[in-house]
Amino acid sequence: MSRVILITGASRGIGRSAAVLAGKRGWSVGVNYASNARAADETVAAVRAAGGKAIAIESDVSDEAAIIAMFDATEQAFGKLDGVVNNAGIVAPGSALADMDTARMKRIFDINVLGAYLCAREAARRMSVSRGGRGGSLVNVSAAAARLGGPNEYVDYAGSKGAIDTLTLGLSKELGREGVRVNAVRPGLIETDIHASGGKPDRAQVLGAQTPIGRPGTADEVGESIVWLLSDESSYVMGAILDVAGGG
Repeated sequence: MSRVILITGASRGIGRSAAVLAGKRGWSVGVNYASNARAADETVAAVRAAGGKAIAIESDVSDEAAIIAMFDATEQAFGKLDGVVNNAGIVAPGSALADMDTARMKRIFDINVLGAYLCAREAARRMSVSRGGRGGSLVNVSAAAARLGGPNEYVDYAGSKGAIDTLTLGLSKELGREGVRVNAVRPGLIETDIHASGGKPDRAQVLGAQTPIGRPGTADEVGESIVWLLSDESSYVMGAILDVAGGG
């Protein structure tokens, strides 16, 4: 069954993998990106090569008007939404909380928390059956840092992902009777370039070796779990937070 999916932060990493895997199922994908148009275009090409349809949509997920326009663009291109992946997020260089400035924390929370909540709100408005939607699935992307705390690196990022866990639990109870399933994946140490943006490009390799499974994960391994939660194969899964963290 063909589906219409919007994925935020889909130009790289986990978002890109989820988009391509959705393409393999023949789904249509709105590929959101913040600034790297070339990477977004590469994701679109990969989705199409896999067998799906895709468009790239530039949008700042901390901006309410931009979020609404992003949802509009996806539905104008492909029709009503069947799924949303709330994936866009950022991290800052490792630091103790005592050394963090307000600007850093505000940027983290504006994108990772407010942006995610606004995207979830818009997904609820578009997919809820009582509001004219046809139901669907919302998958929030959290992080293992939410339960580990991120000490001496990024307790701000960890806290922002804790908010995503709470959003998942609460919104799943709001939307269950609306035909919308809400779940989350909580990746651990995954080989993506988010670690480089935090100043430690080899972080996943170094710390991944210390997990019970003995290695870091891949973006595709997380993407598979996201696409499963979007699909009917997970039709009785609601309010779940799925750790994809190699036991760490």
